Amino acid sequence: MTQSKALPQPIRFIKGGVLHTLHDVPPDRTLLEVLREDLHQTGTKEGCGEGDCGACTVVVGYLQGGKLQTHAVNSCIKLAHSLDGMALWTVEDLAAPGGRMHPAQEALVQCHGSQCGFCTPGFVMSMAALCEQAGQKPITRESAQQALSGNLCRCTGYRPILDAACQMQALPPMPLDSPALRQQLKALAKSVAADAASTRSAHPAYLAPTTLPNLLALRQAHPDAQLVAGCTDVGLWVTKQHRQFARVLDTTRVEELRQVDRYPHHIAIGAAVSLQDAFAALVKDRPQLQSFADRFAGLPVRNAGTLGGNVANGSPIGDSMPLLIALGSHIVLASTRGYREMPLESLYTGYRQTCMAADEVLAYIKVPRPQRGALARVYKISKRTEDDISAVCLALQLQIHKGQVTHASVGAGGVAATPARARATEAALRGQPWTEATVRAAMDTLRAEFSPISDMRASGDYRRQVLGNLLWRFWLESQGQFATDIHRLDLELQA
Repeated sequence: MTQSKALPQPIRFIKGGVLHTLHDVPPDRTLLEVLREDLHQTGTKEGCGEGDCGACTVVVGYLQGGKLQTHAVNSCIKLAHSLDGMALWTVEDLAAPGGRMHPAQEALVQCHGSQCGFCTPGFVMSMAALCEQAGQKPITRESAQQALSGNLCRCTGYRPILDAACQMQALPPMPLDSPALRQQLKALAKSVAADAASTRSAHPAYLAPTTLPNLLALRQAHPDAQLVAGCTDVGLWVTKQHRQFARVLDTTRVEELRQVDRYPHHIAIGAAVSLQDAFAALVKDRPQLQSFADRFAGLPVRNAGTLGGNVANGSPIGDSMPLLIALGSHIVLASTRGYREMPLESLYTGYRQTCMAADEVLAYIKVPRPQRGALARVYKISKRTEDDISAVCLALQLQIHKGQVTHASVGAGGVAATPARARATEAALRGQPWTEATVRAAMDTLRAEFSPISDMRASGDYRRQVLGNLLWRFWLESQGQFATDIHRLDLELQA
């Protein structure tokens, strides 16, 4: 018997208050392609095709607990089918019917925040999302910088753009949310759920299960389907490597995997929890991680990407893994055969290779709660402060009792074929007095433990030197050195 060809499912979304239904969209077609080529709405620009420049930024919305949640995301690497059942705003949708501009647009005009204009629609959309999420809370320079961290201005006109972001609340509001939109989304959700439960197509090309048992059953039935979450990496396979996928299995609608559950001794982060929400959960227990979370990626990438996707990807420069390794995290793999749990570092068998079976998915990341007296830090060295891939990432967690190191856990990224645990360094620290002599000896051990390669981001020698320097920085911070000492070390690390 000849198997039926996989058929693209319709995509339904609310845009400009109108329900759009698109048919015959390939499963690997991006939202940006649909906007520009199919809908002929070219206000959204095509820049890097990587999620780095923000020219393609749009705002998506969905209901959660009856409330509208809105996020700025990169349309260039977002698969169009992932929009099914949601609301979408592009720069064409912001002005009022009478022509009055949205506060984000008006503020940019008043502050002369547009230079050549190519990036402006992306900035407008990030600002509109910020305006929506801020509500009555004031927008500060810092919050504006965070919201615009994923948008690049090639004319370097950041000062007037940031001025506009801070001043747009002084203008008459134009909220994206409305009772009518929420009603539309509720009706659309019922339609999407009914179609998912029906047998419209025995072999759909884009699979988007809503429960974990359904996800596992589909993974078993379609082991060759491309598994996706936020597509912040898989999207580049489409745009840069021109890969094509006959069938896609989307994990982001699985309710069980979208939760963060807190237990007495650990938190369990579902694999489909966004990076933004996952880091918020980690920062709640460990506030010192906030600056690292803000530097992980631009905000649109953190809004779309998931912690589970970053871990399962297995990239040696995936910044979440060194941190999670240092914190002693475990991962839970799931299949129709059951569950199995292991330390996170045991997942990796080689460069971008894991021990996951073809019918398994990463379901949860279990992170221990902090213990009293534990010292935990994570350091990222990159050429740009924000929105950049690290050359080296080092995370450390030490437990010190009566001046002696009783526990040491060290995770490293960018220095081996996989994210790695620095076991020799841990052994060099464990049971030793927490003194300068111990640290200097451990620095030599850490530098010798890995053989990093040289590439466009850094040389192998630089990476080895930085590894030891970061351990020395950790020592200085543990001793309460003055900020001038830390600043001096920062300059040495960048030299």
